[in-house]
Amino acid sequence: MMHNDKKTYFNSIAPKRIKQRRAKRYYWNDITKYCNYFIHEESSVLEIGCGTGELLNELKAKHKVGIDFSEEMIVQAKMQFPELDVRVMDAENLNLNEQFDVIILSNLIGYLDDIQKVLTQLKSVSHSNTKIIISYYSFIWEPVLKFGEFIGYKTKTPNQNWLSLAEINNILYLSGFHVYRNSRRMIFPIYIPLISEFMNGFLAKMPFFRLFSINNFSFAKNIQPERIEVIEKKYSVSVIIPARNESGNIENALVRMPVLGNSTELIFVESNSTDDTWKKIQELKIKFDATHNIQCFKISENGKNAAVRKGFEMARGEVLMILDADLTVAPEDLTKFYEAIASGKGDFINGSRLVYPMEKEAMRFLNRVGNKFFSNTFSWLLDQRFKDTLCGTKVMFKKDYRKLIINRKFFGDFDPFGDFDLLFGAHKLNLCIIELPVRYHERTYGRTNISRFKHGFILLKMCFFAARKIKFI
Repeated sequence: MMHNDKKTYFNSIAPKRIKQRRAKRYYWNDITKYCNYFIHEESSVLEIGCGTGELLNELKAKHKVGIDFSEEMIVQAKMQFPELDVRVMDAENLNLNEQFDVIILSNLIGYLDDIQKVLTQLKSVSHSNTKIIISYYSFIWEPVLKFGEFIGYKTKTPNQNWLSLAEINNILYLSGFHVYRNSRRMIFPIYIPLISEFMNGFLAKMPFFRLFSINNFSFAKNIQPERIEVIEKKYSVSVIIPARNESGNIENALVRMPVLGNSTELIFVESNSTDDTWKKIQELKIKFDATHNIQCFKISENGKNAAVRKGFEMARGEVLMILDADLTVAPEDLTKFYEAIASGKGDFINGSRLVYPMEKEAMRFLNRVGNKFFSNTFSWLLDQRFKDTLCGTKVMFKKDYRKLIINRKFFGDFDPFGDFDLLFGAHKLNLCIIELPVRYHERTYGRTNISRFKHGFILLKMCFFAARKIKFI
C-alpha cells in the first residue's frame, strides 16, 4: 500500500479508533505504563504517529507534542483531548522548531515506507541527550495477529514491515542513534483476571518465556560526534573521594590525579576513621592549595553512600565522578571516563573490573563470585548486559543527578552503599548506561571496609526490593 493509500485508510478508520482502542485498553495501557516509567516529570516529549492521542495524554511530562499524517486521527485526538498539542504532519517531513528530551514511536514503524528516512529526520528535533523509545510487535506474532484480523477480533491493517529487534537496532544505528537497551513485554495481550496477571506480571519477565512477548522495545541515544579537542575542554569535573581509614592513600590520590575537562575539583569526604585520615586530608589541602582545587568535609554518618551524597551536594563541576580512596582503580583511568561521557557515548559510565586480569590479591575469590552473581542479576533486572555492578568508580552529569534525587521518592532510601541507588536511579531516568573496563589493583595501604557476608546479604535484599520496582511493573 502506497503512502497516500495508507493515509486514506487511517482517515477512514479514525472515527472508530477511540472505541477500538478502549476495547483493547489492557494491551495499550501496558505500553503507556512502560513508556511513562522512563519519562521524567520535567521532560519534553514528542510522539510520532500519535493517532487519537491516548498515549501522549497519559504521559507525565512537562511539555508534550504529537504529530500524525492522518487529518482525521488528529481531529479525533483534539475532540478527545482539547488541551493536547497535536498536529497534522508527515514524519518524513518534520517541521518543528524545537528539540525534545524523549521521542516515542509506538507501534508505528511497521507502516512507514522508509523507516531510515523517518528516523534520520528525528535528528532535527533532537539534542545531544535525546532518547528514542520505539515499540513494535514482535515478528513471531505476525501469524497470530493476522488470524485475529481474519476472525474480526483485531482491526485489519495494511501490509506491514515485520522487523526483528536486530533489524530495528541496525536502522537506528544507520540513522545516527545508539541502541543501549532492548526489552520485551506481554505474552498474553488479552485481559482475563488472575491469568493475565500471572502471564504478564511474572512469566513474561522470566528467561525463555520473555522471547514470546508481543511487544519489543528499543531505547536509543542520539549520536553527535565531536572533535577530541572540543571534548577535552567541554565540561568542568568534580571528583568525589570517600575516605575512611585511608590515610596512606590520600597523597597518591592528589598527585596522580589527571587534569580533567576545563577544570578539576577534588572533594574528600571523611567519615569516622580510626586512623589519621582527616588530619592527612587537611594537611594535604594546605600543601596543594596553590596547585589543586580541593574541598574537604567530615561527616558523622557511616557508609560510602552518605559520603558520596555529601560530595555530590557540594560539587561545583558539571560532571560528577566517584573515586574510591583505596586507589584500586587508578586515578589515571578517570581520563577514559571523562572522554566517554563528554563525547556522548553514555550518560552514566560504570567501571567494570572483571574484564582485564587482576593482580593476585586485588579481589578475593568469594568477592568475585558475588560480583558475578550481582552482575547477572542486574543484566536481567535492567534489560542490558552488566559485567560489574559494584565497582566504586561511577560517573554522571550533575544535571542528571539532580533529577535522580527527585526520583528517589520512587525507590526510597534503600541503599547504604550507593552503587545500586545510582544504577537504579540512572535506569529509571532512562539514561544510557555503559560499562568502561578498568584494571583492578591491589591495595597498597589499609584494608577493605566491606564485609563479604553481611554486606552481601544487604545487597541481595536490595535486589529483591528493586525487582518489585523495576522488573515486575
